[in-house]
Amino acid sequence: MDEVAPPTPTLPASAPFMGASTVAASDFLHPRYHEICAMLCGPPTWHRKQWEWVFIVHHLVRSGVLRRGARGLGFGVGQEGLPALFAGMGCEVVATDAPDDVQGWAESAQHSSSRDHLRAPWIVPDEEFDRLVSHRAADMSAIPDDLRGFDFTWSSCCFEHLGSLQAGIDFVVNSIECLKPGGVAVHTTEFNVESDDETVTEGGTVIYRKSDLTALVARLREMGHEVAQFTVASSAHPLDSHVDAPPYATPHLKLQLEGHVTTSAGIVVRRKQGALARLSRRLRG
Repeated sequence: MDEVAPPTPTLPASAPFMGASTVAASDFLHPRYHEICAMLCGPPTWHRKQWEWVFIVHHLVRSGVLRRGARGLGFGVGQEGLPALFAGMGCEVVATDAPDDVQGWAESAQHSSSRDHLRAPWIVPDEEFDRLVSHRAADMSAIPDDLRGFDFTWSSCCFEHLGSLQAGIDFVVNSIECLKPGGVAVHTTEFNVESDDETVTEGGTVIYRKSDLTALVARLREMGHEVAQFTVASSAHPLDSHVDAPPYATPHLKLQLEGHVTTSAGIVVRRKQGALARLSRRLRG
């Protein structure tokens, strides 16, 4: 594909933003996308990984949990800038990553073993970062019992690396226990664009289908949690139809992975609240 210019805002601020659960080229053309990239101190690029970070920030801001004094828990944070961003907003952050770099993520800056891997003075001063951010190892398949009482949790394309489709689903369900009642979780993962049948079900990277994620939404709702409807973005822009292939470059919204066309998808969950808390929230709204 010919070189594509970086995204620039061409949509009005009043246009829908992040209205679907999967990557859409229109999101990159929205002014809010560019505002969040500026918060992360990086230029907008046609890349689904950046979209994941913007998706997480957007939905956490929208839910009202990113406030001074709030507590956040990140899973599989690698060396992403989200812990620094949330600390810059006054949140106390516990950033976690796998106990061992078993898949060689460190070579691609996708694993962290200390807080220093997350330091980003261009986002938040070191003094503030050191006061608010801590780092620890945590196995996403066996979340430590003391990681509880958080206002928000997040992960960016992590739970598809837990060995199987079911292991990732179980992580999302179990991670809700880390939240306070009314707390919000935002997780992104790999999504199979073309098939709701054939996919990768086990291994180092699995690929979720629409049926897997809609079943997860239903399971969480049955448990009493509020969950955003899972919807697949329409292909309304030429880049929505472009599929990147190895060696990957940009634009990188959809890609060939393990014989499937994939993109990124996100799920947003608010932990169930007691009756009085629900009534108070409705009255405030």
